[in-house]
Amino acid sequence: MPVFAEEVHHPGKPGQSVAAQGGMAGPYHYELVVVKDAKEAKEAKEAKENAVVVFVTDHAGQKVLTEGASGTATILAGKLKAASTLKPDGDNRMKGFAKYASASDMKVVVSITLSGKPAEQARFTPLGSQVQAHAAH
Repeated sequence: MPVFAEEVHHPGKPGQSVAAQGGMAGPYHYELVVVKDAKEAKEAKEAKENAVVVFVTDHAGQKVLTEGASGTATILAGKLKAASTLKPDGDNRMKGFAKYASASDMKVVVSITLSGKPAEQARFTPLGSQVQAHAAH
């Protein structure tokens, strides 16, 4: 259900490549940002903890405030499964951390409950072929 995808560079870590992908979640648009070059580990305990960030807007692109919201991101990458608790991190941003590897088969399920609203969910394939095809042009 991706709306668009693009390659961006994380402003917090110079030169670190991240993958971003947008998806619809009910009346909202979620943009998921994950580290693009996280190394694969043989076991979950060896994996490095990386950021998981979700920006929330309406379908017109207007920021939706995340104060008082809660959320989760479930990440399946390679043979590992990781979960991240997402917490408000300014304006329309939710952030958490999880141990994951950047694999082309990575799938992420994001569920966010905004204050006083029902939970909304979106599914992502942030490093899939659609993302790479978009970055090529």
